[in-house]
Amino acid sequence: MTDQPSQRSFVSTGQPVDELAVAEIKSDILAKLRLAIGKEASQATQQDWYHAAALTLRDRIVHRWLTADKESYDAGRKRVYYLSLEFLIGRLFTDALNNMGLMRVFETALGDLGVGLQDLRKCEPDAALGNGGLGRLAACFMESMSTLQIPAIGYGIRYDFGLFRQVIVDGWQHEYPDVWLSFGNPWEFQRPEVVYHVHFGGGVEHVDDKGRDRAIWHPGETVQAVAYDTPIVGWRGQHVNALRLWSARSPDPLKLDVFNSGDYLGASAEEARAEAICKFLYPNDESPAGRELRLRQEYFFVSASLQDLVKRHLGSEGQLRSLAQKAAVQLNDTHPSLAVAELMRILVDLHNFRWDEAWKVTVATLSYTNHTLLPEALETWPVELFERLLPRHLEIIYRINAQHLALAEQRAPGDIDYRASVSLIDEKSGRRVRMGQLAFVGSHRINGVSAMHSDLMKETVFHDLNHLYPGRITNKTNGITFRRWLTLANPKLTSLLREACGDAVVDDPTLLTSLESYVADSSFHQKFRAVKHHNKVQLARLISERMNVRLDPSALFDVQIKRIHEYKRQLLNILEAVALYLDIKDDPQANRVPRVKIFAGKAAASYRYAKLIIKLINDVAEVVNNDPAIGGKLKVVFMADYNVSLAETIIPAADLSEQISTAGMEASGTGNMKLALNGAITIGTLDGANIEIRDNVGIENIAIFGMEAGDVMLRRKQGLDATDIIRRSPRLGRAIDAIANGAFSPGEPGRFEPIAHALRHLDHYMVSADFDSYYEAQRGVDARWQTTPAWTRASILNVARMAWFSSDRTIREYADDIWNVPVGASAAPPRAQRA
Repeated sequence: MTDQPSQRSFVSTGQPVDELAVAEIKSDILAKLRLAIGKEASQATQQDWYHAAALTLRDRIVHRWLTADKESYDAGRKRVYYLSLEFLIGRLFTDALNNMGLMRVFETALGDLGVGLQDLRKCEPDAALGNGGLGRLAACFMESMSTLQIPAIGYGIRYDFGLFRQVIVDGWQHEYPDVWLSFGNPWEFQRPEVVYHVHFGGGVEHVDDKGRDRAIWHPGETVQAVAYDTPIVGWRGQHVNALRLWSARSPDPLKLDVFNSGDYLGASAEEARAEAICKFLYPNDESPAGRELRLRQEYFFVSASLQDLVKRHLGSEGQLRSLAQKAAVQLNDTHPSLAVAELMRILVDLHNFRWDEAWKVTVATLSYTNHTLLPEALETWPVELFERLLPRHLEIIYRINAQHLALAEQRAPGDIDYRASVSLIDEKSGRRVRMGQLAFVGSHRINGVSAMHSDLMKETVFHDLNHLYPGRITNKTNGITFRRWLTLANPKLTSLLREACGDAVVDDPTLLTSLESYVADSSFHQKFRAVKHHNKVQLARLISERMNVRLDPSALFDVQIKRIHEYKRQLLNILEAVALYLDIKDDPQANRVPRVKIFAGKAAASYRYAKLIIKLINDVAEVVNNDPAIGGKLKVVFMADYNVSLAETIIPAADLSEQISTAGMEASGTGNMKLALNGAITIGTLDGANIEIRDNVGIENIAIFGMEAGDVMLRRKQGLDATDIIRRSPRLGRAIDAIANGAFSPGEPGRFEPIAHALRHLDHYMVSADFDSYYEAQRGVDARWQTTPAWTRASILNVARMAWFSSDRTIREYADDIWNVPVGASAAPPRAQRA
């Protein structure tokens, strides 16, 4: 669990608190404490008070939830079903209080009962049901769909332990189970009556059914999917949608005869195998068993979700031919791609659709969001594994592919390479099913998540598919929910914005533009800087408590918070820190900007190189932070176990936002949006949504460096050896030598030789190639920081010009262009205009 600074306070509306409402809340909390928790107030722990308060709030949410659900069904409205393997929802208590407009009422009621709201929010664990931007995006989208009153259900997996809890021991990442459910979850409703059977293995029988070939799947294993529903509250509480997560169990949890024979472990083996599906997010897929579990997870939640939405549709419409008119299914990344084959199986095998008719319904119903241009991230599965685990689906994929390749032959007769490129089966790498291709072929819309990403999709990973199915690719630049990432995360800035822009700014982010009239107002500058300083003091206190590292809040807080991956280039950031440290050592008396480099993020458990980068960051921190010769002009901090709640503390305190991915490799990013919205100036490459941030905030209010995507592709063709680059850059060479020669690992001088070798000879992610440009851009940042009015002006303009990056805008675009669903009539601040 991530502790937040206890001094945190929430935004006041300026309105008096309704005393009757406070009395009612107090009474209800005490009743929940006694009747639901089974304790008197004098015996209650903080955890008990939290559960009682959460259940009291949940009661108020449920009334609106049931009303909204009934109204949408009565009106026959089309529904959106959002399938995602990740939902990084964070803590829900204060988020729901904020959206329901009950923050001050609950804060007052709890205070009267002798309980602090800020203390209770620490009792709620972060549900680690995601790894980073993908899962957080899904959470933002669910909140925006509720805010815009679009009837929707999110579907995913109820992981028992989520991703993992990251612990840093001697600088190394260690992974432990994240026991987020150890005290129960007051937000979810178990639905024991909602159970679907998900099948695996076995074989397929083909029979003649009145002249038609009919496939009958005889599975070898059945797992039950049990539903758990969590309400997702929209802004002002006007609409509530559901997040439905599936838990796995065996239909026969205990073989009693085996148990009675004395084989106690064997008696529950089937239950253990079933439950493994929902134990952890992203099991290590280096082993065959890990790969099989990953595929089982993906099919499990896809099958349960499609069965559920089909049942809902039949219940309201009585037939499935109108499915695409009443249901829009969004596949968030390749993980739910099996929905293409599964929906075909349901329509053809279970509901007797003819193939062509089923295919039209499937394509019209499904749409696919691509989040990566990395070929290795576009999942593929061995045909042998598919055949063993999902034999009927492999047959369906083969038939889809035959039809698909026939179209390819019509478009490019005799072009074998073209057919191989678009095929759903990769024949060159040991015969593998390409899930990205499957999702593309089976969807009527395929969207990228930034303008650059969508354009590159057409030119790179989906070039030939775009030629075969022109017009399917569209762009939907990502967005973030301002309710979480401004109103809740940064209450002091929100209060200042309400003072400057009017109270309506919390409903309509386009009003942020009125901040531009204050860019020359020295009094406003002073207030703005005071808010940032307060947030930095809070973060510095948290770091001191956790890590015993003292920070100067007047230093420049330089933040890179995201999952650890080579293409995100935390290595470039720490390499610059090493070079800067050596420069300071050369001339300790030089006038330099004090800087704190703050890192946070998790490396995948099997990603050894990324874990070595974490070790390097921590080893550099150990040397730099304890060197009195540099006079505290540089500090390096790696904050463990990064999650949503920790982000809510770091982001408001950031001065500089590191968005330094290798150009052409970051699809969009959303951390860049959150940080800019909170007044951080971005240093970044022209990659992902950085380009659109530049276009909105202005080139003078962002720090751009490095190669562009085309330059990166050209350099890769020319070679990855960086020897000549290093020869021309003495500063870079010295920093690499220091890492390689054990300056930061004296007990093991060769520890970082793999990193040094890659920087010199295998510079795939252009760390060495971009180093000098990055270093100079950072010195430009230093110069701007030393001119306080200029920095404050740029920071204010970043906030003022970020309205377009609201997830409400993104969801409106999905609703208009992909889902064909109306936005609720009363939901709606005006649209933000893109620069």
